[in-house]
Order: sequence, then C-alpha cells, then structure tokens
Amino acid sequence: MSEKINVAEIFGSNVFDDSVMKARLPKAVYKDLKKTIENGTELNPAIADVVANEMKEWAIEKGATHFTHWFQPMTGVTAEKHDAFINPTGDGKVLLEFSGKELIKGEPDASSFPSGGLRATFEARGYTAWDCTSPAFIKETPNATILCIPTAFCSYKGEALDKKTPLLRSMQAIDIQAVRVLRALGDTEVTKVDTSVGPEQEYFIVDKEKYLKRKDLIFTGRTLFGAMPPKGQELDDHYFGTIKERIAGFMKELNVELWKLGITAKTQHNEVAPAQHELAPIYASNNVATDHNQLIMEVMKKVADRQGLVCLLHEKPFAGINGSGKHNNWSIVTNTGKNLLDPGDTPHENEQFLLFLAAIISAVDKHADLLRMSASTPGNDHRLGANEAPPAIISIFLGEQLEDVVKQLITVGEATSSKTGTPLASGVHTLPAFEKDATDRNRTSPFAFTGNKFEFRMVGSTQSISDPNVVLNTIVADELAEIADRLEKSDNVKMEAHEIVKELLTDHRRVIFNGNGYSDAWVEEAERRGLPNLKSMVDAIPSLVTDKAVEMFEKHGVYTKDELESRVEIMFENYSKVINIEALSTLDIAKKQIVPAVIKYQTSLAESINTIKAAADVDTSVQEELLASISANLKDLYGAIGELEAEEAKAQALEGDIPAQARYYHDVVFEGMNKVRKPADTLEMLVDKSAWPMPSYGDLLFEV
Repeated sequence: MSEKINVAEIFGSNVFDDSVMKARLPKAVYKDLKKTIENGTELNPAIADVVANEMKEWAIEKGATHFTHWFQPMTGVTAEKHDAFINPTGDGKVLLEFSGKELIKGEPDASSFPSGGLRATFEARGYTAWDCTSPAFIKETPNATILCIPTAFCSYKGEALDKKTPLLRSMQAIDIQAVRVLRALGDTEVTKVDTSVGPEQEYFIVDKEKYLKRKDLIFTGRTLFGAMPPKGQELDDHYFGTIKERIAGFMKELNVELWKLGITAKTQHNEVAPAQHELAPIYASNNVATDHNQLIMEVMKKVADRQGLVCLLHEKPFAGINGSGKHNNWSIVTNTGKNLLDPGDTPHENEQFLLFLAAIISAVDKHADLLRMSASTPGNDHRLGANEAPPAIISIFLGEQLEDVVKQLITVGEATSSKTGTPLASGVHTLPAFEKDATDRNRTSPFAFTGNKFEFRMVGSTQSISDPNVVLNTIVADELAEIADRLEKSDNVKMEAHEIVKELLTDHRRVIFNGNGYSDAWVEEAERRGLPNLKSMVDAIPSLVTDKAVEMFEKHGVYTKDELESRVEIMFENYSKVINIEALSTLDIAKKQIVPAVIKYQTSLAESINTIKAAADVDTSVQEELLASISANLKDLYGAIGELEAEEAKAQALEGDIPAQARYYHDVVFEGMNKVRKPADTLEMLVDKSAWPMPSYGDLLFEV
C-alpha cells in the first residue's frame, strides 16, 4: 500500500518563506524586507543582522550546520561553498553565529569560473550578494543539511559573472517600462510589473546499471553510437501512457523533495519518446522560477540515483526519437493581480492587451536573432527542427482568434469582432457539452500564444531559463520604452495607442505564422519574408554583439558591451569544448570497445566457417557474406577513425582563434563523428548481441 503523504504539511517546509518570516521576524523588520521584495526598493542593511539571526535559528532547528551562498555561474549549473555557523569563543568552545554581513555578502574565488576575459587568472576576488527576492531554503542530503541563500555573483569591478544578475536587471527593465506604459494609459494603481514563468521540464530516465556500461552517456550525456531498435515512438503509445511502477516511484519521491523546497510540481506524464517524461510546475516570478528550475534538475538527478536510475537532461540523448526541451511559458503580471497578456472575452475591444501584444510581436521580429541565440546549446543543435521540436526559424503563432483581430486592424484599421469558441461536437449524447477554446494549438511554433501567455518552445532541456528570459524581458522592455515615449508626448493617448498597435502589427506581421513549422514550404516562405534562419549555435552566437544588441542591452542596464563580449567568448569556447569531448569520446569508444569487439567476433566467425568447411561439404555462403559485410564496415569504421583523429588535431591547432575553432568543430569535426558512427551502427546490427560491448537502444529505452 502506498505511503500516505500530507502535501499541505510538507509543502515549503524547507523554505524560509513569507509565512516563516512573518512568524519569526519583528514586525518592523518583516515590513521593511517585504517592501524590498514586493516593490523592488533598495534593501535596508540595518535589518540584515536580525534577518540573519532568525534565518540561522530556523536552519539549526532543521538540522543545518552550514550555510552557503547558492549562485549560478556561467557554467549553466549552480555553485556553492559551505561555511559552518561556528565561531570560536577563545576558551576552546564555539558559538553558532551568522551575521548580517555574512548573509548579504560572500567572497568566492572568481578566477576559476568562466569569465570570457572579464577577469584575468590572477584576479581572484568575486562577490556573491543576497537576492532577498528568492527565498532561502534548506538542502537535505544523506550526509548534510545546508542553509542555501540564493545570491547574485559579480566580479570585483561589478561585472556580472552569473546567470542571475542579468536576469534581475532585465526584470527591473521591463518593470520600469511596463509601468510607464500603464501610467500613460491612465492606470495609477500599478506600482510594479513582473514577468511570470512556468518552465516545463522534459527528461529521460534509464536504468543505472545499463547507463554505467555506456561510456558515451557518462562522458557526454548522449549516445554517440546506437542502432535504432525495431520499435521506437511510431505507435505514439508512450505519450500520456500508463506510468510504469518504477517510474511512478521515482516521480513520487521527486514530488515530495520538490514540495519540501516550495516548488509547485503540478503535472507529470510520459512524453512522446520511450523512457521520456515531463514535469511542469505552477507559474512563479521569473527569478524564483529560474531558481526552482535549477533545483528541479538537481533533485531529479539525485532522486534517480537513489533509486538505481539515471536522469538524462541532454536535449538529444538518443538519435531517431524526440529530444527534450524546456517550454518557457512567459507572461506579464502586475502587483494588482492582472495578467497583461489576458485577452479577455473580446480581445478586439481590449486596447491595453492589444498594445502589449503588438509590442511583443514587434520585439520578437526585431530581435529574432537574439531569441534564437538564447536557446542555443550544443545539444539543442541536434534537437531543433524535427520530432515535435520547433524549427530554428523564429515565428509567432497567434491562433485563429487573434490572427483574425490582427488582420482586421491591418486591413481596415479597426477590429470590430472576435471569434469565439463553439460547442465541442463529439457526436456522443452522454458526453458533457462544453465550449472549445477559440483557437487550436500549434506544436510546431517556437513562440506560441497559448491563452494568456507566450510559450517559448525552443529552449533546451539542459539550459538555465535565465538566458531566454533575459532576452525576452529586455527586448520587450525596449519596445515598451519606445511606446511609452510616444504615449507620454501625445495629447490623445487613446488614439495614439490605437495607431501604435496598427503600425506595429503592419510593420511586423511577417513574423506571424500559424502553419506547419516543420514543412519545407515554411523554410522557403520564411526566407521570402526575410526571417533569419540561424541553424546552429555557432551561427547564432554573434547576434549577441551586433551594434543593435549592444545598444539595447546597455540602454536598459542589462549588459555592458564587455559583459556581452565575454559571453560570446564563453559560448564559443563551450561549444568547442563540448564537441571536443564528444569527438574524443567517439574515438575512445570506437578504438577501445567497438573495434576490438568486432575483430573478436570476426575472428570467431572466420574460425567457425573454417571448422564447418573442414567437417563437411556444407554451403557457408551466408556466413562468408556476413563476414565480408563485417569486414567491409570495419574497414570503413577504421578509416573514419583515422579521419576524425586528423580533424580533431586540426581543431586543436585553432585554439588561438575561438570563433574559428568553434566553426571548425561544427562544420568538420561533428561531421567526422557522424562518419565514425554510421559503420559502427551498421556493425551493431551484424554482430551477435552478446558480443557487442554496450547496451543497445532497446535495452536503454524499454527496460526500466
């Protein structure tokens, strides 16, 4: 019988959240801290000691002995350095202390994290700064209990060395500009605007014992070799299918661990590919959602490991079936509780909604290259463009209802009606009657309007959602700033707002596309429209330092030019390093495992042929044909290995030219890896399964 879980009791039990602060902090201190959290005002350092002491007492009650400033460097994962609460008293004893200074500021080594040239190797000082807008939490492991304090991470000179600082800056930028627009439209109640995000996390689960026999999964997170099994995802029977007991056990423990951390894990189900699953939380503030998603990925891996499983977060761990994304559901909300992307029942009459919608359409069209760049990872290069992943071309799906409103505004200058949903025609009298949504969904769109939010479906499963949201927040803030400038100067705000909507929709209608994003016809149509098609990470990276991008990011204080250039260098280096590891792993596995296994089986087959011939006059043509095929593919494999080794050496020689090296890895080395894989996968189908040196796709995908 399943153990009963009291969700209400455990939810947020390891979080220093609002209810804990309200109960433990003096009223004046709580009020002061809430003012900073809710209104974005500057933190009063005078309250830090009180907050720190109560946070320490709460953590000790939970069993914590250490604290850490938990931050997100540009590695894409989180970092932490643990310090004990102890402080010597001079008599051989210690006190457990935690000061306001320790809460507000930490000093990790900044030289050993990626900085893209912002910091020299000898310049080691960096600072972590308490982000009070994201609550502290307790991290429990079998061997330790740690108080984790979410922080930003900056260099000695104030440059952002992390994913959080630019995100907070971008949230501040869109807050300022959205409030300006609302003020100009006559809204005097709103004092703060936030972006709300709900990231859906896709992942694969495989058996740990089988995983440990796959060096490619261990080294790179994806399979570099593997022939397709007889069955893949073609029957669509895994999607929303019955969850296997072992996976259900994993999900149950995962939910409990996430609920303790205050993460609203809501939806879980099987995804399209075998062994693939999804978890979706309820929306949270952009900053908190980003922190939570980092924790979700971390906890997934830990829980899986405890249960003899492995969680694969790579965007494309298996060739030939769906990859994993992280659908970034993004909306804009006010501190008065209004979602600015809610069209209401009659969107054609909702001028405020149409103004914000037009701003987003314009922003996405103007900065499609940046949005594509924000979803760039080496793994995502394998995923984009097929198997229910969006194409590399940025377009916006609005649906029939909004597309009709937009068409009216563009063609006749006024929108006088909105399409509404009709009753669902199921044809069964006993089924309940209800009204359908006014529009269908589009699974092929990279940026789709889905009711009261935009779903950016291009984001990769391994990514921090900071990068796409920094871009989204900033490009929309920039558009809102231009709109606010016009509205503030206008004598007739309502008429000016209407004209802005018509103008932006007319000028940027090319980015709106409601059709099949997977079709070749769309690629051709997008080219005619002038939409960028940045097919790879290497193609997309330079968009971060165009004059247009630098001017915009600096204008809103999100990035300096130096910070942008550093990120370009880091991204190019990361791409090269990832492909380099994959190439070396390909060579290692091919030379040390596959070639010896094939030779051993080839020898055994040849001896078998000779034995049969010596024993009797029997036809051995089948065995000889198989041996010939194995020999031919082995020769192709060995030749491809030699070519890849030469290409890898040439790539290493380009180390001084970072962009050129990344381009060579993309254009040449990656193709060389595929040339090694092709004969190896053919050999897997020819060699006896018992002689093959690693578990097959079938073993990994169907035996959990």
